[in-house]
Amino acid sequence: MTSTISASTALLTDHYELTMLQAALRSGAAHRRSVFEVFARRLPDGRRFGVVAGTGRFLEALKEFRFTEAEIDDLRRRAVVDEPTLEWLADYRFSGDIHGYAEGECYFPGSPLVVVESTFAEGVILETLILSILNHDSAVAAAASRMVLAADGRPCIEMGSRRTHEEAAVAAARAAYITGFAASSNLEAGRRYDVPTTGTSAHAFTLLHDDERAAFTAQVDSLGKDTTLLVDTYDVKNAVKIAVEVAGPELGGVRLDSGDLLVQAREVREQLDSLGATGTKIVVTSDLDEYAIAALAAGPVDAYGVGTSLVTGSGAPTAGMVYKLVQHAGDDGQMIDVAKKSKDKISVGGRKWALRRRNAQGVAEAEIIGIGEQPVDDGDDRALLVPLVRNGEVVAPTDAASARAVYERSRAELPAKARQMSRGEPVIPTRYEGPGMGGVTQR
Repeated sequence: MTSTISASTALLTDHYELTMLQAALRSGAAHRRSVFEVFARRLPDGRRFGVVAGTGRFLEALKEFRFTEAEIDDLRRRAVVDEPTLEWLADYRFSGDIHGYAEGECYFPGSPLVVVESTFAEGVILETLILSILNHDSAVAAAASRMVLAADGRPCIEMGSRRTHEEAAVAAARAAYITGFAASSNLEAGRRYDVPTTGTSAHAFTLLHDDERAAFTAQVDSLGKDTTLLVDTYDVKNAVKIAVEVAGPELGGVRLDSGDLLVQAREVREQLDSLGATGTKIVVTSDLDEYAIAALAAGPVDAYGVGTSLVTGSGAPTAGMVYKLVQHAGDDGQMIDVAKKSKDKISVGGRKWALRRRNAQGVAEAEIIGIGEQPVDDGDDRALLVPLVRNGEVVAPTDAASARAVYERSRAELPAKARQMSRGEPVIPTRYEGPGMGGVTQR
């Protein structure tokens, strides 16, 4: 059945969010003051740190989280909830406060990444929206961070649009840019988020022409000598020779997309230098991940193009974040800490605060999480929670450039072993402070 298209993000949610709302409205508990928290119990296996990404996209989506006539009519038609609930939803506007880690911040197990303070009703229906965005974008950002670290200063280009959903591709390009990727192939990411875009040609362009010389000539004539020519359609050595003949030693770059990339890069570098094209860059693509990039570090590679592994989180397509109620008001108005105790899914109750404990040199030593109050700063620490939404109004930056700057500062303060690609524990421990915690440490 067709329906009117709406700009609202309100139905990007799970059915049970609204049935919980209905039951809570009926019981009278819907209006209790509540605190919800987003956190990850653990990092993906073997990862040293995570990166918060998607916060800006969530905050923009929150502005459009409205149940317009179109959404109300659809929910009524499908009998999702009753009329009193529909009436409540029609007037819904989030009016609470949200604190969280700034987008681009590095995080660890248990970090209170987002803290939502509102009524139960206002907060509970945001769960799916915030988790779907943060889990995807943070997974991509963490993978991208590892790739950038493995590249060790050589630029990485995001080019995974053809390997994922069209909207996920745009979000992935943004997340990768936050953690240091130089550019993306995705034009929509450029339009929405000012991510630099780049691209030249695929094998189809070479195959279209009678031979490589004709294809290279057409590309150089159109895009200039600084373009990058794809040289592995037929025979790499012959293609490099033709490329330099067509563009001269000013040729911008050549791209390798198949074969033993390390061996080929060395051979191509030697050939380019012998032809006088000493400034021509070598770009490699073809199913790269952080480990392949690290292995290519010994070769004369100037840039990496990464697709499938990046947009799928390089083996960890979700960050494993959850959204839990940690505190609510009792009948007397006093706040009560609550926590899930089920096996393997334990949570810690109470409103959280967090700071990054650093030594005198500014290097991070631990993630300190206070229960109910801000942990005591010993003089070199950095508070992590910042205002995101105040009285329903977004107060934090939502652009990718701001998040990229946050990431650069946050990553720089982690210990040197954060750069290691080998599997291991989080680079710093998480420590809880507060009543009954006794300085509990989590890794």
